[in-house]
Amino acid sequence: MKKVITGIQQIGIGVSDVYEATEWYRKYFGMDIKVFEDAATAELMLPYTGGKPHDRTAILSINMLGGGGFEIWQYTSREPVPLDEELRMGDLGINAAKIKSVDVPAAYEKMKAQQVNVLTELRRNPAGEFTFFVKDPWGNIFQVVESTRFFDKKAPSLTGGVAGAVIGSTDIDRAKDLYCDVLGYDEIVYDKTGTFEDLEGLPDSGYEFRRVLLRHSKERSGGFSKLLGPTEIELLEVKGREPKKLFEHRYWGDLGFIHLCFDVQGMDVLKQECEQAGFPFTVDSANSFDMGEAAGRFTYIEDPDGALIEFVETHKVPILKKIGWFIDMTKRDPEKNLPNWMIKALRFNRMKG
Repeated sequence: MKKVITGIQQIGIGVSDVYEATEWYRKYFGMDIKVFEDAATAELMLPYTGGKPHDRTAILSINMLGGGGFEIWQYTSREPVPLDEELRMGDLGINAAKIKSVDVPAAYEKMKAQQVNVLTELRRNPAGEFTFFVKDPWGNIFQVVESTRFFDKKAPSLTGGVAGAVIGSTDIDRAKDLYCDVLGYDEIVYDKTGTFEDLEGLPDSGYEFRRVLLRHSKERSGGFSKLLGPTEIELLEVKGREPKKLFEHRYWGDLGFIHLCFDVQGMDVLKQECEQAGFPFTVDSANSFDMGEAAGRFTYIEDPDGALIEFVETHKVPILKKIGWFIDMTKRDPEKNLPNWMIKALRFNRMKG
């Protein structure tokens, strides 16, 4: 089997109240399909949890417009720890999650009217595309970005799911060894250094930055690739100050964006590629890991500045839980898309407001 990267499956978000956060993301971002909810002990993440297993509750929600999901994550055996000071743009780790929109200006006006904490004016990025940034009640920053690819345009939302991330870096050229060569983001949309109007209003946005926006020129394939859609990674290197590591002296699962997760097939091939590129697996569940209503093999690597990248090789996924309808992904062609009607059946798991 060869390596297949289907897309960004989800972004992990550490919060202090998993149910309150799930409802907020449903109401304001349209993340209203619950794929699974699981309460268990995180036993395999010991390198990032102080060497001890900890209990947690996790909920994965998605949006039928398409894009990756939110894995909303709360410690239940300890108090999650916040940053000791506010994130500053260019700090090391995930600075912002990108979420796609069918109409960025309309989404901007709607969120302003809803009194969401909109941090920036509606601007164009260096590629000339509309964008703006918002902050959730837990201090996480989201960038609303343009997209031309949506899964189900009848979904009742102006915004969809995860379309990428803004990641702080000390050496973008080294980071490209991972994001371009291993993860397939081979298209450089822009590579610019300076100060930027579209960042005005973000923490410490007045510094000079090098910004590199990466996209993949090849369309993703695999079971959920049509749902997950095209994505982008923006690497952000701050000039004139020393960036801090966002999870230094804290655990994976504490408050903030805890990982960026890719849906993959051919994990053993990917493992070899990562090792050859200098990014060995730091965690590997090895066999199928049960998430209550879903199952798969998961692994982690670190980018050059310690940002955690997760890979999930999905084995079982719930489509219609009420009647026990699950898909066994191990029996399918890893490069073949699931039928649209099958994925659209996930709408029956929609959460009500």
